[in-house]
Amino acid sequence: MITNETIEHYTYDDYLLWEGNWELIAGMPIAMAPSPEIKHQALAAKILNELLNSIGECDRCLVLSEQDWKISNDTVLKPDVVLICDEPNDQFITKTPEIVVEIISKSSAKRDEKYKFEIYESEKAPYYIIVYPDECKAKLYHLENGKYAKQGDFFTETYLFKETTCKAQINFDNVFKQFTK
Repeated sequence: MITNETIEHYTYDDYLLWEGNWELIAGMPIAMAPSPEIKHQALAAKILNELLNSIGECDRCLVLSEQDWKISNDTVLKPDVVLICDEPNDQFITKTPEIVVEIISKSSAKRDEKYKFEIYESEKAPYYIIVYPDECKAKLYHLENGKYAKQGDFFTETYLFKETTCKAQINFDNVFKQFTK
């Protein structure tokens, strides 16, 4: 019989020693292998580019991809793309990002749609976007009264984020156009 004493509980110090690409959720290690498919990486780059272009010369915010977000000593996530503002740390993200983007893959769907959704909501990330590469669709959520409210499914529309330090937007037509031909 498995009990709490027989299951290892890992911390950020353990995480730092691991080789490869990992996340840590409530002390449980999650391997992030193999590397994402080319379309996944291309969509992440296009979203990153859209956000970078939209925030312009804003010197308070950064757009990053696959950067460690240390939520607690036993939870470290690596979102596909984030918009962070006024971050005091150079090693990893410590403050809740203003925009979090996850791009679904077959191996990450449940984790992104359920577990990370709940974590990002509880950490009060103002915006969470889940991108579905096969459908060229993005589901966009906005935090309202402590819960995510779906803003819609986006295919070719532009979304202006109203609650970000630097005014950001994503034109989803630019993101998906190469893959809808």
